Amino acid sequence: MLGMVLGAATAALVSAGYQSMSPTGQWYGHTFVGLPRNSRKLALTFDDGPNDPYTSQLLEVLARHSVKATFFMLGRHVESRPDLARSVAEAGHAIGNHTYGHPNLIFLSQGRVKAEIESCARALTDAVGQYSPLFRPPFGGRRPASLRVARSLGLEPVMWNVSGCDWKAPSAEYIELKITSRVRGGDVILLHDGGHERLGVDRSPTVGATERVIARFTAEGYEFVTVPEMIETV
Repeated sequence: MLGMVLGAATAALVSAGYQSMSPTGQWYGHTFVGLPRNSRKLALTFDDGPNDPYTSQLLEVLARHSVKATFFMLGRHVESRPDLARSVAEAGHAIGNHTYGHPNLIFLSQGRVKAEIESCARALTDAVGQYSPLFRPPFGGRRPASLRVARSLGLEPVMWNVSGCDWKAPSAEYIELKITSRVRGGDVILLHDGGHERLGVDRSPTVGATERVIARFTAEGYEFVTVPEMIETV
């Protein structure tokens, strides 16, 4: 009997840990992860920028295809490159809050979560003025308390259901395959224009993959939209 109890407790802990990091998990509160699978809309999202020169290169790719995307920016990178953040906003893309320094929020108190979000908000407001009321937790890590903090600040938590795994990608082809093998329609696609540890992280494979993914799915009749545009259709 004791073994069964311990086994059940262990399983519950494992499940709870998984849900705190799973991008589509909803145990700890609702997060937006996309539209129903029969939708022909897709949303490209880019985390951890702005990051020179790759954010600028992505803006060129997106403009070439007349596609709008959503950028979840880090406050400290925005402070370092407010000009790049403004370029994203001026190009008509949506911008969301990705905290100031990219900590895993499951390990932080509510006070520190609030400080991270508010510090990023100040950096974004100083750089671009008004931006979309969206929030993406770093690493996807969240607890009920951290989601409550985000909502108390007027932000909608946004996750993803397709990842290009581009933080470890050897090539644009690798990222493209990761995405194309998982897209079913209505997807929020996770990519990165920067890195959370420092500025200058090489995202050239992501730039190349973005061009290929847009061309492929546009030809198949999909429409690329921003996350706010997706949410409006729910």
